[in-house]
Parts: sequence; C-alpha cells; structure tokens
Amino acid sequence: MTGGQFTIRVYAAGELVPPLQVMDAVMQGTVQAGLSPGYFYIGKHPALAFDTGVPFGLTTRQQLSWLWHGGGLDLLNEVWGQFGLRSLTAIASPGQMGGWFREPIEALSDLAGLRFRIPGIGGEIMTRLGVTVQVLSGAEIYPALERGAIDATEWVGPYDDEKLGLHQIAKNYYYPGWWEPGVTMGLLVSDDSFRELPSSYQRILEVACGETAIDRLAIYDVEEPRALRRLIEDHGVMLRRYPEDVLDAAWRESNAYLKDQSSRNADFARVYASWDAFRTSAFGYARGNELSYRRDAFPRVG
Repeated sequence: MTGGQFTIRVYAAGELVPPLQVMDAVMQGTVQAGLSPGYFYIGKHPALAFDTGVPFGLTTRQQLSWLWHGGGLDLLNEVWGQFGLRSLTAIASPGQMGGWFREPIEALSDLAGLRFRIPGIGGEIMTRLGVTVQVLSGAEIYPALERGAIDATEWVGPYDDEKLGLHQIAKNYYYPGWWEPGVTMGLLVSDDSFRELPSSYQRILEVACGETAIDRLAIYDVEEPRALRRLIEDHGVMLRRYPEDVLDAAWRESNAYLKDQSSRNADFARVYASWDAFRTSAFGYARGNELSYRRDAFPRVG
C-alpha cells in the first residue's frame, strides 16, 4: 500500500521478550508494537479482557461489530491509553474449543482441584468452579501437559491445537469453549510511535490490521473442520460436550463476576455497560432468524 515506504520488522514470539510480556515491552519502548491478546493482562486492568473475549460473550462477528461499530474499541483504547498504548484489532478466530483433558469430565465435581491452563476471565471463573488455574504461554503448554504439571489445557481450536500436538497426550476434547465464544486480538501500538506516523500511514496500518483479522477468520473457517476430522478419525480423539451442571455453574459465575468487577472498577463498568447492551441487542436478534436457521439447516448436512 505504500510501495515499500512503510515497513514493519517482525520478531518471533520469545525472540525479544519472554512470554506474556509483550505489553510491557511496548510500554517500555523495547518495541513499538506487539501482537498479544488483551486478556493476558487483566492483572494490570480487568477491562482489557474485553479486547479478546469474555465468558458467554459475543460471537466473533458480533465482537468485531461491537469493537469497530459499536464503540467498543474506542472505550477500550481509553483503558489502553492509560498505559501509553492503543489496540488495533488484527486477529479474529471463531468460537474456541473447551480444552483437552487427560480424564473425562462427567460432572461439576470432577473439576475440583484439576490443574488447568486457562488465561483471562475464563481462568477467574474456573477458579470459582474449584479448578487450580495456571497461565502459560503457547510454547509452555505441551511440555507442561506432557510431564503432568497440568491435567488439562485450552488453546484455540482444532487447527492450532493439532499443530501444537495436544492430542498426543490428552484424548478428551471438550466443547463449547464458553469462555471464548468469539476471539479477537489487537496489535498493541505505542501511542507515541503511532502519532509519529503520517496520518496516511496511520490509516494504512489500521486497514492492514482489519484485513488481517478478516483473512484469518476466513482461513479458520476452512481449516477447523478439516483439522477436527483428522483429530477424530486419525488420532482417536474423543469429542465431548461439557456436562450441563458445568455450563450452568459457569454461566452463573461468569455473570456474577462481570457485575462484581463493574461495582469495583469504573473503567470496567463503562466497557461492560456498552458490551452488555450490545450483547442483549445482538443475542435478541440472533435468537430469531439466525438461530432458527441453524437449528433447522445444520443437522441436515453431513
């Protein structure tokens, strides 16, 4: 778009900074920008989770709509701005899976004491359900699961999970991923570095990030079904649905957590109010024509 005048040098994960420290690297000026999910940093501010996804939240399409046209990203960038950053949505993935377990989960009581890798607000809710939560970077997951340091883990979905090799250790693959029903990830950019760009380059960067998000989502919709078929047919993975008592408890605790955080943090309350109003409207609409179509058409194929 600039004929090679605006270039970005990309470093691999872990090449410049340790895992889970991308935000700090941009804040400190080690890099001018970094790609990282906001929910890794809820310890700095709980509202940053909305930049990625929250339990029982929006689908990916709804999440992008809220961020780009529902005021969500503007509100979130007020929070990111407190750290000298801004987020440009650059990755989108469909609803994620519910994780890999060495042993089946038959009831809510089976979660008690389970060592589970899960970040973000999903981790907070799992803690309320009795799980011992650990937050690990992608590179740390396989060895932790292999040596028994964790009993279960979530990652993304079949396409990325297969590449990580999680099916080689755990064979029980659960759905739905209720904590990440529609996921986005931002390019975290230093505000100072962004302002130094010519206005045309600022817009080009925003457009490039948006195009990347849509392209990645389209790729996932091609690759996820293929990967899931391989996991089941070639690798003996057992696809299982979470028990209803787990989903019911997770729903209760998730909504209680969001309301509790709203009462404690004014920034969180503003973001949550916008998000919740959008969810109510979007879900209300989707319960009609879209849900009816899916219930009628999806079971007729395959």
